[in-house]
Amino acid sequence: MKYILSIFILVSSLISLAQKSGADDNQDDYYNSNFLRYEDYTYMKNIKTVRLSEESWELSPPLIRFASDQKLRLSFDDLDTKLKTYNYTVVHCDASWQPTDIMQNEYIDGFFENNISDFQYSFNTYRSYINYFVVFPNSNLNLIKSGNYIIKVYMDGDPEKLVLTRRFMLFEDMVTVVPVLNAATIVSERNYKQEVDFTIFHSSYNITNPYADLKVFIMQNDRWDNASPNIKPLFVKDKELVYDYNDVNVFPGGNEFRHFDIKNLRYRSDRIKSFGHDSLNVNHIDLLPDEKTSFKKYYSTATDINGKYTVKVEGNHNSDIEADYTYVHFFLPYTPLEVDGNFYIFGGLTDWHCIKENMLTYNVARGGYEGKLYLKQGYYNYQYVFIRDGENIPDVTYTEGSHVETENDYSIYVYHRMQGTYYDRLVGVKRVNSSRGTY
Repeated sequence: MKYILSIFILVSSLISLAQKSGADDNQDDYYNSNFLRYEDYTYMKNIKTVRLSEESWELSPPLIRFASDQKLRLSFDDLDTKLKTYNYTVVHCDASWQPTDIMQNEYIDGFFENNISDFQYSFNTYRSYINYFVVFPNSNLNLIKSGNYIIKVYMDGDPEKLVLTRRFMLFEDMVTVVPVLNAATIVSERNYKQEVDFTIFHSSYNITNPYADLKVFIMQNDRWDNASPNIKPLFVKDKELVYDYNDVNVFPGGNEFRHFDIKNLRYRSDRIKSFGHDSLNVNHIDLLPDEKTSFKKYYSTATDINGKYTVKVEGNHNSDIEADYTYVHFFLPYTPLEVDGNFYIFGGLTDWHCIKENMLTYNVARGGYEGKLYLKQGYYNYQYVFIRDGENIPDVTYTEGSHVETENDYSIYVYHRMQGTYYDRLVGVKRVNSSRGTY
């Protein structure tokens, strides 16, 4: 018996060491990285639930029409309840999300740096926090060029004290994009991949050299990590650009997202195994065990929200401050142990990152992978992804499978750098759903 116990302890230790080493090889430490990143990134552990969307709908992408009345809303929670001075500025980027050389006064009308003056304290929650938010463009900050931007939040007027960065976009309607979604053209891929063909019409907008001046990207479910490379037109006609490929515009269909509902912490929803709080009044939710679905047929009975999440408390008036925080515990039964990579919880709830915080660890006694996230009450989508050692791109199909029938959102972004200028205008955007069509 002692021999078996010793072997068990040794195996568990080796597994833990291997998982830690794999995570170190694949990812830098997510926090305590004080260099500016031109992506969605959170630099401080006490900052949670960062959301940036069009003001009227929290599930919308951070995208608004240029020179319109539309606004973006940025909000975040500070779990350290000492009131702080948070500042923000914006940085103009090119189509590839690299900072441009243009001066701030060439794209900002107003103050270059501003305070986040709106905040509210949590109410009637076990976990206290302060919710900060800002709506922009506003009277202090207006943007006078379309394209890609980063909003940078920092502390105490010191740009080196980074708090968070988030991407957003301002678009113009200079061209018309007409997409056509189909199963992949290549016969061997037709059952599990989706192809996004499209045509750009520019009858009233001059594009001198579309091969050099245009940059076009396709995104699936508003994820930049798996966006297509810059695509060039296959055919150029009079005021018409045709993009009809069978490789660079093809995406694995994946599977419908898993979900859980924690809008109410007093009863169990269909995905909740148990709930409660510990001796320190910290909430805990155990989800029902998941399963690997990579070899299952496509099956769906509910509409997902394509990896996003909503903050919501049932029966309350202001979920921003009345939603509590809870540890959510995940478990994926899986044997044998994978020794050449790591599994991660993936989706909007992890900002589409694969980092130590959302990496699963193997539990020998339970025969599977487990992990936990500290989340605000609401409704969440998620998936499990696998990253092989030495690689950085998450593989969704490894545990979820891939089906051509899966419902996905696609976005086509058209950037144009006019000759004689030095920045990329976002001159056209089209969003299309694989099941519902354009919207």
